[in-house]
Amino acid sequence: MISPAERYAAARDAASHPETAEFAARQNFDLDPFQVEGCHALERGNSVLVAAPTGAGKTIVGEFAIHLAMRTPQDKAFYTTPMKALSNQKFRELVDVYGADQVGLLTGDTNINGNARIVVMTTEVLRNMIYADSAALADLRYVIMDEVHYLADRFRGAVWEEVIIHLPSQVRLVSLSATVSNAEEFGDWLDTVRGDTEVIVSEIRPVPLEQHVLVRDDLLPLFDDRAGVATATVNQELMRIRSFTGSRYDSNKRAQSYVSGRHAGRQSPRPQRGGRRPVRAASAQRIERMDRPEVIRLLERTNLLPAIFFIFSRVGCDAAVQQVRRSGLRLTNAEERAEIRELVEERTRSLQDEDLGVLGYFEWVENLERGIASHHAGLLPAFKEVVEELYRRKLVKVVFATETLALGINMPARTVVLEKMEKFNGEARVAITSGEYTQLTGRAGRRGIDVEGHAVVQWTEGMDPQAVAALASRRTYPLNSSFRPTYNMAVNLIDMFGRPRARQILESSFAQFQADRAVVGLARQVREAEESLAGYVSAMHCEHGDFLEYAGIRRELSDLEKKNRQDSHAPRAARDKRMKRIQSLRTKMQRHGCHGCPDREAHARWAERYWKLKRQTDRTRAQIETRTGTVARVFDRVVEVLATLDYVTGTGDGTTLTEAGRTMRRIYGERDLLVAESLRQGLWKGLDAPSLAAMACCLVYEPRRDEANSGERGLPRGAFRGAYEKTTALWSELDDLEQDHHLPGSEPLAAGLAGAMHAWARGALLDRVLVDADMAAGDFVRWAKQTIDLLDQLSIVAEDADVARTARQALDGVRRGIVSYSSM
Repeated sequence: MISPAERYAAARDAASHPETAEFAARQNFDLDPFQVEGCHALERGNSVLVAAPTGAGKTIVGEFAIHLAMRTPQDKAFYTTPMKALSNQKFRELVDVYGADQVGLLTGDTNINGNARIVVMTTEVLRNMIYADSAALADLRYVIMDEVHYLADRFRGAVWEEVIIHLPSQVRLVSLSATVSNAEEFGDWLDTVRGDTEVIVSEIRPVPLEQHVLVRDDLLPLFDDRAGVATATVNQELMRIRSFTGSRYDSNKRAQSYVSGRHAGRQSPRPQRGGRRPVRAASAQRIERMDRPEVIRLLERTNLLPAIFFIFSRVGCDAAVQQVRRSGLRLTNAEERAEIRELVEERTRSLQDEDLGVLGYFEWVENLERGIASHHAGLLPAFKEVVEELYRRKLVKVVFATETLALGINMPARTVVLEKMEKFNGEARVAITSGEYTQLTGRAGRRGIDVEGHAVVQWTEGMDPQAVAALASRRTYPLNSSFRPTYNMAVNLIDMFGRPRARQILESSFAQFQADRAVVGLARQVREAEESLAGYVSAMHCEHGDFLEYAGIRRELSDLEKKNRQDSHAPRAARDKRMKRIQSLRTKMQRHGCHGCPDREAHARWAERYWKLKRQTDRTRAQIETRTGTVARVFDRVVEVLATLDYVTGTGDGTTLTEAGRTMRRIYGERDLLVAESLRQGLWKGLDAPSLAAMACCLVYEPRRDEANSGERGLPRGAFRGAYEKTTALWSELDDLEQDHHLPGSEPLAAGLAGAMHAWARGALLDRVLVDADMAAGDFVRWAKQTIDLLDQLSIVAEDADVARTARQALDGVRRGIVSYSSM
């Protein structure tokens, strides 16, 4: 029952925000306060930043923006995501609401109804549309940027800032972010560059999260039930377990009985006599971990399925599935297995029969019918989509996944299990961060289904419950810009706005905004230091002369004498010169009026404080100098490189693009300059389609850190090798040029996948190509699609008609079989 006052308030709210009220009435659940607040902001005509936990329902605010657009005769709404999988998912959801004729999808390799009033796309597609001044931008009213915290990504993050800065001013922006600790700072920047932007932060999970530690077969709470997460008071039982597992017990039996809970009230054994520390005895205190099948059975018995097990290794995910399969565990009934087979056959019908065996299709289907699956980047996209759909339908009950699943895919679980609290980052094993922990465990708890979600951390040897509790109690992480000007960005900005205006635009980036905010703090430090320095000068005031000058002489003399003692092996001429200066300073000091002051040493102590603080202040001033205008200075260096290579001409207001610069406008990617120069110099003339596909692959492929450099081994023969050598030599020249202009340069070309891509474009069978590539099918498809993106650009921008035609042929050669699969 609600009170009359509450009914009156609700009626008044509905009257003042009728669109929100109508939209809310169409939902099958009540909107949360932060969702209502976000809708109200849009209805008032403002942009909005919504930062809320994973699974909280941020996208409702974006869907309301689409609702507002569709209430008018012509307004459009674009929904951008960081990943094609997310775009595909959102496209299907919106088609269900508005119909296929009103919704489009643009993801680079998929183009469906691109002129629709609602278009779902990857963020890069929107950036390219803005630079191309696409006609599709007409009547654009709302842009929803899902997972906007991706702008911190060091490889792709700049794209988000480019879009935010360059969108037409009349477009309202709906930014949806995970909970970040500096949402207000990000909102202030959005308000600066986009105008009226309201910041709405919610830290409330719609489904509460219970934290557990699995010790043997006991699910123990991570936090003291009486204290809760807010106080981060760790369950003392876990702390006692940790103390026991680090010491020698009186008997094995005692240690083991403790873990089963029979000695929960006992205190840790005291150190041995003589004050020696307890000695670790592995055989006495090791806590046996449950096998994965047993963990799943435990979760099933306690009604904690479906579950996602996060394993930070693809091989580990696949091995886990095999382990569960060998145990004979089956989580589905006959009716569910029939439904699984039906959906699998429907979604994979377009895959060629000869490829199914290579892809491990039949074993994969058998695992799905047991209710288990793996999910990682090496999995074929078609297979990943099936796993996601079956999980959403509650047919697959357990998924073993890498952390990539946590990035926005709609696969909520009742329980998330973390087997380890560290992962391999390519160089070393490192502990997961609080942000990663929050992102992973955020999958637990299905809104409208579960009363609570569950996060289970499996006990490992050496685990510190306090460290786990610290991760679990910190819900936020900072959002930091990764923005940097690129060659393509520079030519587009100069062409659209001219160089001075382009420089001003870049100074409005979030990167510069954050740097300037840091400068504010540094400048305050300098002001405070200057006041202290003035006080020191006053304290060392001497009636016999300028003590600051005298102190400077003493300091220089002291430094030179110290250097003279340390640098005894210096050339004789250098030492003679130094000694001459030392003698001069001694004479000058002795003749100075302050040298005979009776308070000389008291004044000197103040002078020492002065010089120490001055050194610190000078360093701070240098920091301010390096941060002020940082982005614009990098832009100037980029333009200097472009001018050296004749992509731009003139200076200042007169800077314009040359013909080569206009070509550069349509080349996107990490190697934009290398691609443009290679085309201009005709390095790829005479290549056939498979060889051009292999060359494009060399430009986009990024080998894993542990992958050995294959050198010349496996390179396609014929004209490719000469073109590859010339392109590599050109890369080296450009890298030297960038270094000369204090730019970071780029990595050398990677030819590790060239042979496999050449064979694939030539029509080779999948099994041979995957053997040549020595990689999983999903990885090959990902690099093939990036190769397609570059070939598509070449087919458009190449002025040589033969190269453009060959690029189109190469594109067709690569886009076949599993690479051409689309669920749309």
